[in-house]
Amino acid sequence: MKNRFFNLTTLSLVLSSLLLTFSCSDDSNDIIEEEKEESSRWITVAAARMGDNPGDGNGGTLIYSISSEDAKDPTKSIAPFDNGFIVPSNRTARLQASEDGSTIFNISYAGDTGGNYSKYTVNGGQNFTPTGSEVSIAPYVGSAPRWIKLFDGDKTGSAVYVSTEKIYDDKGTEDETDDTYLRTEATMGVVTLDLENSLIKNFQEQSIPLSSEEEANGYYISRIDMPTLNAAGNKLYIGARLSKVDPTTGETDREGDVLGSKTIVLDYPSLLNPTIISSTVGYGNTNGYRSINAFLYNGSVYQANQGDPNGSHILKIDANNQYDNDYVFNLDDALGVTGAYVLAWRPAANGKAVLAYRHDGSAEGVAGQQGFFALIDLEAKTATKIDEIPYEADFYLFQYQGFAVDGNEIYLTQAPVGKNGNIYVIDTETGAVTKGAELINVEGSHFIGTW
Repeated sequence: MKNRFFNLTTLSLVLSSLLLTFSCSDDSNDIIEEEKEESSRWITVAAARMGDNPGDGNGGTLIYSISSEDAKDPTKSIAPFDNGFIVPSNRTARLQASEDGSTIFNISYAGDTGGNYSKYTVNGGQNFTPTGSEVSIAPYVGSAPRWIKLFDGDKTGSAVYVSTEKIYDDKGTEDETDDTYLRTEATMGVVTLDLENSLIKNFQEQSIPLSSEEEANGYYISRIDMPTLNAAGNKLYIGARLSKVDPTTGETDREGDVLGSKTIVLDYPSLLNPTIISSTVGYGNTNGYRSINAFLYNGSVYQANQGDPNGSHILKIDANNQYDNDYVFNLDDALGVTGAYVLAWRPAANGKAVLAYRHDGSAEGVAGQQGFFALIDLEAKTATKIDEIPYEADFYLFQYQGFAVDGNEIYLTQAPVGKNGNIYVIDTETGAVTKGAELINVEGSHFIGTW
């Protein structure tokens, strides 16, 4: 029979043994700590419950943690939907973890608690202990914030939003059909949050215009996300999505040319002096979706783009805070597919990464297009599909959020919507793949990653 954590009989036996042998406390936290060896770290699995439709993840988020040793053990089995910790969030929670996996950070998404920041100490199983105080960032960036933990030693988080307004000439109002469209004003808000002390560090709101030519042609920044610090720690990069209207009518235009990928660059920590840089290698968006979209490696920031007509690229921003247009890493070419689309990715410290993606040949499943995992190398600019992981049409990765990194190893979850699966561990240095603990699923739901 599969082993299950928090089985009452097993827990009782472990407790009795500890009392007789070590005369230690009967506190369950002590028991769980005994199960995790000193060389291990916690691996937290996140599960998104179905709301109205399979794979929508709108029924809430549950998390469950196990040791890295147990995560690698295929005889182990966990069922977060049955006994996981419910993370406060009206819809799918936006989770982050400390670099050692000992702390989970959450900002609730939407609903009455939307925008509330909280953090938890990871104790194993469903045991997550609230730590520190809560703070709401909703007054700054709304109740459904897009936020990320900066890689500065778990000290700072940053959340962003953009609001837009069409500007017409003085002949009338936007409601009148004979008005002349001029441009769309995009206003960006950025807040930084002290994760250690639950305090707002800074907030700035300012305009982020494109070039006069781009705006005259109807382009504007419509969504921003995934703030990333540069190596010097003095600039913050924010990914951007561009939208377009027909300048003759002011109506949405989805047939226009896709512009070069863009990133907003701000002074840090002041969050002032925004500028916009553009790539001549990649086209499309750089804001990502629910996972971190840009990472610092070897002094440069590497960033995925989405919606590129030539397939997603990994782009490079150098220490001069400009795109390196000599660095060309096209995933269509590297993977031998067409229409590659990066859904999520995460590098280890060696510059090799696991990437979740779909492409034009992906089957249509119950919740959307089928996803795949690949091992990529940022320096060699190579990408190889991980064939040891099983795939099927309902393996849905569009909402995938997190990969747990432990040295050169990267942990991920594999389970089609509504079906059981497993944790897999990728040794990014050797390419070895380990099939780990079984993941017990429930109807219409799916797993969104590890932390």
